[in-house]
Amino acid sequence: MSKFLSNYHGINPNTTGAQAVSYFWGLMTIGGVLGLGLLKLLDSKIVLRWFTVLAIASVAAGLFGSAKVALWAFPTAGFFLSVMYPVIMSLGLNSVKKHHGSFAGILMTGIAGGAVVQVLIGALSDFISLKIGMMFLFITLGYILSISFWAKPLIKNKTIFDTVKS
Repeated sequence: MSKFLSNYHGINPNTTGAQAVSYFWGLMTIGGVLGLGLLKLLDSKIVLRWFTVLAIASVAAGLFGSAKVALWAFPTAGFFLSVMYPVIMSLGLNSVKKHHGSFAGILMTGIAGGAVVQVLIGALSDFISLKIGMMFLFITLGYILSISFWAKPLIKNKTIFDTVKS
């Protein structure tokens, strides 16, 4: 993010760029807490779907917007990215009837996949451009969005509305 802001908008990576990165992580923390609350109100697939769509929009605004837009769009993406990991883990584990321990281990290898994505972004950036490299995020976010449609949890997360109906 900081390198992008420097290369495409001339923003100092040691000051304003670093501040944008810190806002990304701060908003990711706030988004995680808010996401927990939203899971008490909405189905996890709906939360994942909307947060992913808004993350895609934020990344797109950061990549294609002005410097001013990019400085708020990239950190905002952190807010929306915050719920993805826990919701995907929950949906995954809640989609199998047995062998949860083994399946959790398989899901955890997805963390390594996140590291590989960074290498791919770097390689694309070296061969083509940083903007094109960062556009690879749309592929990963598209896959995450697809999970919100095809996941079939055995038990839906309980919301406060389910409690009221009982």
